[in-house]
Amino acid sequence: VSRAIKPFAEPGRPPDWFSQKHCASQYSELLETTETPKRKRGEKGEVVETVEDVIVRKLTAERVEELKKMIKETQEKYRQLKKDAELIQAGHMDNRLEELCNEIMM
Repeated sequence: VSRAIKPFAEPGRPPDWFSQKHCASQYSELLETTETPKRKRGEKGEVVETVEDVIVRKLTAERVEELKKMIKETQEKYRQLKKDAELIQAGHMDNRLEELCNEIMM
């Protein structure tokens, strides 16, 4: 697992983040902090939710929220840049052009 997920790493992770030992400890922590679903008596063939299913559902929901937040931030940045571009083209920001150019260069 550690090698399989390494290409999907977020920037800034330490080099040992994807070691087998670290991945095992993270997984153990997830298992310990996740509530075990209560088993129900039911008909044969009924699918019983496992701890792994709960973890996957929880992490998927967290990631979806993170992605929604990133999309919202990107959209806000795009709107601001589009507004700035329109103001520059209209000539309303001629006095700030040098400052904006310096920000872009940084």
